[in-house]
Parts: sequence; structure tokens; C-alpha cells
Amino acid sequence: MTKKVVLVTGGSGLVGSAIREVIAGERPENEEWIFASSKDADLCDPASTAAMFEKYKPTHVIHLAAQVGGLFANMKYKVEFWRNNIAMNDNIFQECHKRGVEKLVSCLSTCIFPDKTTFPIDETMIHDGPPHFSNEGYAYAKRMVDVQNRMYKAQHGCNFTAVIPTNIFGKHDNFHLDNSHVIPGLIHRGYLCKQKGEPFTIWGSGTPLRQFIYSNDLARLMIWTMREYQEADPIILSVGEEDEISIADVARSVAKALDFQGEVNFDTTKADGQFKKTANNAKLRKYLPDFKFTPFDEAMASTVKWFMENYETPGAVRK
Repeated sequence: MTKKVVLVTGGSGLVGSAIREVIAGERPENEEWIFASSKDADLCDPASTAAMFEKYKPTHVIHLAAQVGGLFANMKYKVEFWRNNIAMNDNIFQECHKRGVEKLVSCLSTCIFPDKTTFPIDETMIHDGPPHFSNEGYAYAKRMVDVQNRMYKAQHGCNFTAVIPTNIFGKHDNFHLDNSHVIPGLIHRGYLCKQKGEPFTIWGSGTPLRQFIYSNDLARLMIWTMREYQEADPIILSVGEEDEISIADVARSVAKALDFQGEVNFDTTKADGQFKKTANNAKLRKYLPDFKFTPFDEAMASTVKWFMENYETPGAVRK
């Protein structure tokens, strides 16, 4: 059997690190995995991207690298988010096509879906209306990946596709207090509240519902996508609607994992945001009806354990 050479861009981030951990446990004999970071290439530069492909000669690519940021950055730098992500994606697509890469899997986000839509959202609804104005640069650039996948397949027969995960959390996340997603932000704030003996206060009522996917579960599903999934059309990778969890229950899970014995309360003067953003995982379940997701509290305990073990390690946890 010919050996696969799998190149993972953005290989040092949350999802890349999870894929590395899963592959280390599998030890596949017919696959060589390369986890590239920004140190390996400037993916906005065609020559730098080409040099990385020439060096590693991948047969398969999982493309995780992207310019990402919080609300403020997305609103202030819309042009940069558009141009840099378009450039990265175009360079990756071109190299994969030119070099006959057998499979390219890109990673999208549920934020690319229309701002005004019905729920649950599914893979057919990506282009049904404009995304939220606050992140339109990033969202439109990512939507073009879906368009490119279909065009490259139609014209060149390329086996290129994309996955759309819901809210990801896990080890190696961005735990920055002011610029992180909800779970890593709650973990960091809960940890500091425990250290200081203060109440653990969560912004909002805690009633909004979200679907969270543990990074190691996403890694397993992305590896499956790379090996088995043959459609150009994207696939949502998520727990089901029945596994939606309230922010209040997320906070309680964080407190339990931290062994936080103090008061947990909710500041209802702060806005809640959208009540739910439900994604439909029926397509995934059609392919993998028996896939077992890690129980939420178990995944949370693993994440919190990693956070606490690495909190004082320089560069490991963004503070």
C-alpha cells in the first residue's frame, strides 16, 4: 500500500494539536503526518506555500490555518480578514491541484451561515443570505472554500471538501481572558475566582443553548473525513440537537471540573446573545450512526486538567 503523507496546516492550534494526539494513539503504519505552523510557511505568499509543498510532498492535506479573531478584530479589519484568508485558501488549492494531492479537507465555521435564517441549519443553507455584518470579511472568504471545492471537482475532478464544526473546546485552546470563546473564558475566570476566593459570576442569564464539540472528537471526525468522505459538499461535524447544553450548565460543569466550592451566580444585567444556533448533524449520522462523542463532563474535566497543569508553563496558556 502506498504511504500517505498528510500535511496539516495550522497544526499547532486547538484542532491540529488534537489531531496530533489522536494520530499518536493510532500509530497508523501507512500514513506519515506533518503538522505545519506559521514557522513553516507564509501561506499568504504563493512562493512560500509552494516551497512547503515541495519540501513535504503531501498526498493529503487538512487545511486548518486561517486568520481568526474576536468581534473587535473582525469589525476593524474586514479587508485583511477577507484578503488574507482568500490568499491562504487560493494558494493551498492551487498547490493541491498542481501537485495532484489526492484529498484536501478544509475547515469552515458555523459563523459563515446567514445571519437571518431558520434553525436547525444544515449544509445546504450556507449561501442563503448574507452573514452577520460583524464578521463578513472572514465569513465570505470561508464561504468561497465551498465554492472552490465544487469548481475544482467540476473542472479538474479534484477530491476537495470541507467540514463545518460547531463550537470547539479542548486542550491547547485560547484561554485569553478578553479574547477567547465561552468555555476557555469560563475556565480561566473560574480558576482565578477559586484562587482569590471570589464568587464565580457568569455574564447573562445562562439560558442560551449551544452545541459544543470536544477537540479530540472533532479530530477523530476530521481524520475520518480525510480517509473516507468522498463528497465535495461540506459536512457539519457536531453533536446532535438533543445534546445542546445551556451556558448555565456549562458553567456548572466548569465549576465541577475546577472543584470550585464557592458561589456560582449570573449577572443578568449583561446581554445573553442569540438564544440558540442549532446545527443539524443528520448528514454525519447518516455516515456514522454509531459514532460516540465524549461525554461533556468528561471532556470538560480533561480540558480543565490540561489548563491547570499548563497554567504556569511559559507560552502554553494565553492569559
